[in-house]
Amino acid sequence: MTTHGSELEPTTQGGGDPLPDPGLPPHEPRLTDVDPKQAKRAERQVSTMFGIAALGSIGFVVAYLALPLTGELDRLQLSNIALGVTLGLALFLIGIGAIQWAKKLMPDVEMVQERHALASSPDDQAGAIAAIEAGAEESGIGRRKLIRNSLLGAVALLPLPIVFILGDLGPLSPNPARVRASTIWEPGMRVVNDVTFEPIRPEDMEVGQLVNAMPEAYKEIPEGEHSAALRVRAFASVILVRMELDEFVIEPGREDWHVDGILCYSKICTHVGCPISLYEQQTHNMLCPCHQSTFALADNGKVVFGPAKRPLPQLALEVDADGYLAAQGDFDAPVGPSYWEREQFIDGESV
Repeated sequence: MTTHGSELEPTTQGGGDPLPDPGLPPHEPRLTDVDPKQAKRAERQVSTMFGIAALGSIGFVVAYLALPLTGELDRLQLSNIALGVTLGLALFLIGIGAIQWAKKLMPDVEMVQERHALASSPDDQAGAIAAIEAGAEESGIGRRKLIRNSLLGAVALLPLPIVFILGDLGPLSPNPARVRASTIWEPGMRVVNDVTFEPIRPEDMEVGQLVNAMPEAYKEIPEGEHSAALRVRAFASVILVRMELDEFVIEPGREDWHVDGILCYSKICTHVGCPISLYEQQTHNMLCPCHQSTFALADNGKVVFGPAKRPLPQLALEVDADGYLAAQGDFDAPVGPSYWEREQFIDGESV
């Protein structure tokens, strides 16, 4: 009777290996190995891919310069498509060309390498270097000049898109502080509710109340300027909050910036530009929902918590001849995120 364990035990004859090594399959030459015309055709195909990849990199630069962003949605979509297609085409064709080169032109002879200790002897190291040199020779990069030159051109032009993208961080790009140094607020422009679009009187606001507001100039968006107008209006969005006169701190020079305890601040967080929206009525703190930067509206919009580094810009208020809240001018500092290029002066003061 044969036991279950004995069934699993391999039987060998003469002490040989129960699973003999089948060895490597016979090498089958490729069409490009036996037909020089096919090899030349494959070489032209690979070179064409590398050449088109180089044109893709150049096309990215042309699209980047020819399609600057203007705030229009159609323009933004066209720019994204052009940049994505050209850069994607360059990367795709370099990869496909390298694969085709390896599959059709590089030697495909099978080799077996025995396992060995991690540390190699000097002879093994010399052998490895010789193998690398032999591989470079067998790849044909030396004798196939068309592939070599087209590959070098494609790879050399590939960093151009990166250079142009990162170039916006350099000294030749517009200073974000200069771009954001002003908004559409001007002296005498009324503050209106951003829901009802009605102007606001001081007596309309109760102590502790917060109102989201905007400049009256963009109460109605001109026809055909929807995207650009929305961006300009959002950039100038403000919040109004009313406190008791003894509840907030007034910095020197800002004594007349409030109207009966009504203060006005930019609604754009100075961290990355999210709209702040969470108001703590008891503490008069404003919280940004994106990264939890917290601003003390009772202390000139200063940062009390979170990654933001600058206070909220404040808008000085006044009452116009008809009794409505209006701006005395523009903000006291650039609106929006902080940048390291903020070495800018507005009204003689560094921001």
